[in-house]
Formats: sequence, structure tokens, C-alpha cells
Amino acid sequence: MTRSKVLILLLLVSCVGLFFGLGLHHQLTLAHLQASRADLMELYAARPVSVLAGFFAAYVAVTALSLPGAVVMTLAAGALFGIGVGTLLVSFASTLGATLAFLTARHLMSDWVERRFGSRLKPIHQGIAKNGARFLFTLRLVPLFPFMLINLVMGLTRIPTLRFYWVSQLGMLPGTLLYVNAGTQLATIDSVSKVLNTGVVVSIALLALFPMMVQWLITRWDNYQLYKSWQKPKRFDRNLIAIGAGAAGLVSTYIGAATRAKVTLIEAHEMGGDCLNYGCVPSKALIRTAALMRDTRLAQTLGLASAHAEIDFSEVMARVQRVIAEVAPHDSVERYTGLGVEVLKGHAKITSPWTVEINGQTLTTRNIVIAAGAAPTIPDLPGLDQVVHVTSDTLWSLRGSPREMVVLGGGPIACELAQAMSELGIRVTLVGRNKRLLPKEDEAVGDAVRKALTGSGVRVLTGAQAMTAEREGDHQRLWVQHGGESEALSFDVLLLAVGRTARTTGYGLETLGIGTTQQGTVEVNEYLQTRYPNIYACGDVAGPYQFTHVAAHQAWYAAVNGLFGALKRFKADYRVIPAVTFTHPEVARVGLNQDEARRQGIAFEVSRFELEELDRAITADEREGFVEVLTVPGKDTILGVTIVASHAGEMLAEFTLAMRHGLGLKKILGTIHPYPTWSEAAKYVAGVWQKAHAPEAALRWSARYHRWQRGG
Repeated sequence: MTRSKVLILLLLVSCVGLFFGLGLHHQLTLAHLQASRADLMELYAARPVSVLAGFFAAYVAVTALSLPGAVVMTLAAGALFGIGVGTLLVSFASTLGATLAFLTARHLMSDWVERRFGSRLKPIHQGIAKNGARFLFTLRLVPLFPFMLINLVMGLTRIPTLRFYWVSQLGMLPGTLLYVNAGTQLATIDSVSKVLNTGVVVSIALLALFPMMVQWLITRWDNYQLYKSWQKPKRFDRNLIAIGAGAAGLVSTYIGAATRAKVTLIEAHEMGGDCLNYGCVPSKALIRTAALMRDTRLAQTLGLASAHAEIDFSEVMARVQRVIAEVAPHDSVERYTGLGVEVLKGHAKITSPWTVEINGQTLTTRNIVIAAGAAPTIPDLPGLDQVVHVTSDTLWSLRGSPREMVVLGGGPIACELAQAMSELGIRVTLVGRNKRLLPKEDEAVGDAVRKALTGSGVRVLTGAQAMTAEREGDHQRLWVQHGGESEALSFDVLLLAVGRTARTTGYGLETLGIGTTQQGTVEVNEYLQTRYPNIYACGDVAGPYQFTHVAAHQAWYAAVNGLFGALKRFKADYRVIPAVTFTHPEVARVGLNQDEARRQGIAFEVSRFELEELDRAITADEREGFVEVLTVPGKDTILGVTIVASHAGEMLAEFTLAMRHGLGLKKILGTIHPYPTWSEAAKYVAGVWQKAHAPEAALRWSARYHRWQRGG
């Protein structure tokens, strides 16, 4: 900090100190105003110019230094000067003071404000980036944010000083008028009987209703500006149309039909979406076969002299298709038609906020739910078009077993499929760009999964960069850079599993100007609304999670908000989101892990239970893994749980329930768990926490009591 800035800061601190040291804050109270009103009125009548100038200067000083008393001074302006002069005086004084505070923050206090209010600044910064003047005007009109905080925060932005001044003056004017008017009414109060006179009641009511009124008017104006270029139908054929028949689309239309709304579900390809046809269902069917092969390989550890099974890869993949076919009726056209949902097959295109075109037909609807899902990300890899490659979507078309496979990716899908393919007798090399597998998890989890994959025969290369793919005759290679060296990995099939990208093109979002986030998902607010309040997005296309169960979770909010939003709206709740990676052992998590807690600056304690101590794990000879629980220091409140175990996904449910309903580890410890089961691990990790928080003082007294009981 420069010398001049230090001097200015010292001057400001001195002024604030002097204000409180002289007890001036006691003068700026409603009681003092009432007591001294007559004297002030007399002084104003005798020396009006001096009083007005002094009041103006004092008001500027109070607001510029962010001192308490601005509200009382505003009421005093109404009481002393009347609504006209009072409003004029306060409007210019408050704006000038706010501008001085704004400049102070800009030049002196940026670092301090960021540290002090950092967690509250994110939405403000986002608003300023989009439309600084409009955002500031809204903040001033709706006084939900403290006056001081707005001044300081705006000083951290790039909004021009002149714009800050006139927008602030215009935005604060209605509120100033109401407070000054309230002051004119309060000035007439000289007895308790007059407290509830009509003028006071009206002024107070206006002050209370003002933020809501302004917000309603702003919303109405925004909607008018947004929709004015579109022709709204006089009547609607439907209450809701969902585009995409994955989990999000299925659940949203199911809810609509259950509430007797007229709903339509549109799907261009297969009912059930990615989860049924390409993701969850086929991969878990494949993993089941892989698990059997693993058990066969480890048969001797279970006391069997030998065990052998031959792999028929084509039959394995045929079984996957049979499993899909068995599950498919749950998501079929017939089932949902029977539930009251109109199901249309074809390519949908949104042509206006209320119309969707399909197969040459235009449908009108009050609400639209975008549930288009996501597709595998195709990396920009030179030579990719020259080699045989598949994604997690197209893998299931394989019939002949590859001898060698390279899996590109280090996330859940890559790890699951790499391990399964290796257990089926394929030589698999996994190439991950990050230094560890499952980079969103703690290092110990990534290490456990690496050990598991290596044990299944997978060669794991992490911190590796795929450079180029090439083909020479029947030979295919992927050149990778790792450990400072280049290596050519041969393969028959290259599996691309580097993530999934939201489907945001091809169905009309561009026509309506519906934007996307930096992550490539459709931009939605906390109610899952896009820029058009009657158009919602949920599931993988909206993020931030790409889980089937989250898509179904979001669909409830999208459907209910769309159908009943005029009565009541609900913010999507992401506080407790469970996730499972189906490797062997599985990785399951809900809430925070250690890495996330440290990044967010959240203090925590760790309680850990090793599965090698669990009787059920010993009997099943599946001792690898652990249960780790993060809690608030000194309390049993659960912040997050990570489980690495054969049945981690099933074990996680108890912790998810506990976190969702605010139950701590003591409740889990006090719950009877059947023996011997995997669920006992929850009780044992709660016991670890309890042991670490044993009441030592009480135990010492207990020991003395027992010693006395023994006659000692």
C-alpha cells in the first residue's frame, strides 16, 4: 500500500473513531430525534440555509464512512424539511456519500472487502459481468443487500464512477421517498395513541411491501421484454412437453400425468435414454459377467481346487442386449401411454417459447422441459479417423473379442469398463491424463482403484498425454507421452471415455438465444429455468451432475415448478448427492471428501474404519477398502462419507439418509444392524468417532465409582 493510501486510510479510521468516541452514534437514534425535534425545527426556522447545509454534509459523511444512522437521518429529513425538500436533500446526499464510499473501496479496500465478504460476492460479480448498470439498479430498488455492502462491492468492479452515481441516485429514489414520507408521519407522533394513525401505518406498509412490489414489477418488465417478439397462443394444447425420454424426461412427464396435466414426451431415438441403452444398464450387465470371471480366477482362495470358465465374448455382449430388453418395458411407450403420457417419436425442435415442432406438426404448450441428455466427448486426437474406435455408447455393438484395447480416460466410466474388459480376457491399457485415477476423489481412493485395476490385469498409465493415433495395415497404435518418454500402444479397439458433453444443438436453443455455461450445459437458474421462465432444463443437459438419479431428482423440480410455479416454486436441492463408481471394489461417496473440504476451507475431523476388521468382509474374502466419514470438529454432524468396498453403493444409502435428515453418527451408532452384514461398517465407523470423543472426565468418575463398588 502506498504512503498516500495509508494516510487516507488513517484519516478515515480517525473519523470513524471520533464518531464513536464523541458518542455521536447516540444522537442518531429515533428517540433522540423525537426528543430534539422541537429544537431542530426552531433552529431550521431561524437559520434554514445553515441547517440544510449542515444536514447535507453530515448525511454525506455518515454514508461515505458507512456509519450507523442513515435511516434515522432519512426519517429526520422528512420530519424537519417535509417530503419535497427532504427527498431532494437525502437523494443527493446519499448518492454522493455512496459514491465516496465506492471510490474508497476501489482505491483502498479491495483486498479487505474480498476477504471479508468473498463468499457473498460471487452472484454480484456474475450480475455485473452481464449487465452492471441494470444489476446495480435492481439492487438499489430492492433493498435486500446492505447499503454499505453494495457501495463497497461496486468499488471492486469496473463500472464507471459516473454510471454508478446516476444509477444509484435513480435506483434509491423510490426508497428514499418512502422513508422520507414515513419521517413526515413519525414527526406528528406525540403520544402512544397516535402511533397507529393511518399515515404511519400506510408508510410502514409501503416500506414492507416495496421490495416485493419492485421485484414483481422488474420481473414483469423482464418477461415483457423477453417475450414481446413472440406470438403467444391464445390457448394451449398441452401443459408440458418434455424433449428427451431419459430419466429426466420420463420423470417430469410422469409427474405431470400423475397430476392430471396434459403432457407430451418426445424422443428421437430409444426410450429410456442413454442410461438404459448405452450407460448404466449395459455396463452393469457387463460388470456382472466380469465379476464372475474374477471369482473364477480367485477360486482357490475360497477353497476350490480349480475352477474354469470359457469366455464367449459375443454371447456376453448378447446377454447385455437381453438385459436391456428386459429392463426396456419399464421405460416403454406402452407403459407411459398407460400412465397418461402422450409419447411421440421423432425429432423435436423448439420454434418459440410455447411451440414445439415434430414430424411437420406444431404443438403448443405452456411449459417445455429440455431433457436432451449428453453424448460421449470425442477428443481432438490426430489420426482418430484412421483407427477403430468406440465410445461408451457404441461399445455395445462389438461382437468379436478384441485381443488388445486401449482405454482413453481416467474417470468412472473409463475405470469401470477397463477393469471389466480386462477380466474378460482382453489386454487393456488405460491412459489417463491426470496424475491419479478418479481425480475428483481423494488420493487414497485413486490409489485403491489403481491397485484394483492392476490386480485385474489392467496396465495403468496416469499423467499420460495421448498424442496421435495411427494405422499401418492391420496394426493400430496410440502414441502417448508419459514420464518424459513416448510410447506406442498397440490395440485392436480404442475406447474413448474422456467424459460426456451436453446435447445443446439441433433442437432450437439457438433460435431462442438460450445460452450455455462454461461447462457446455444449458444455463439454468436455481429453479431450473432457462432465460425463458416457462422453459426448463434438467438432467445431463443442465448439469452440474451427470447421474441418472440426479436427473430424476431435477425432473421433479422442473415439472412441479412448470406446472404449479404460479402458486409455489422450489429451488433445486443439491445438498446431498450420492455417487457410485462400479469398479471392484466400488467407490461410493456423498458430501465432501478431504480434498474438497480443504479447497473450501471447511474444518473437519476424520473417522476411518478399515474393512479388513469387518466380519462380513472376512467371510466373503473381500477385505480391501474402508469407510471414511468427515464430521464437524467436536460434533457428530456428517460432512461427507467415502466408501471403498465391494458393496459400497449399497452401504452408502444409510449415510445419505442420515445427511438428508440431519442425523449424526450417534444415531447410526445407536441403531441395531444385523450381523454379519456389510451395513455394520456404518456402525463401526460411528464407534470410531465415539471412541475419539469419549467423555474422559465422566469416565474417570465412573472408574472411581466402580472402584468404590468393589470396596476399594
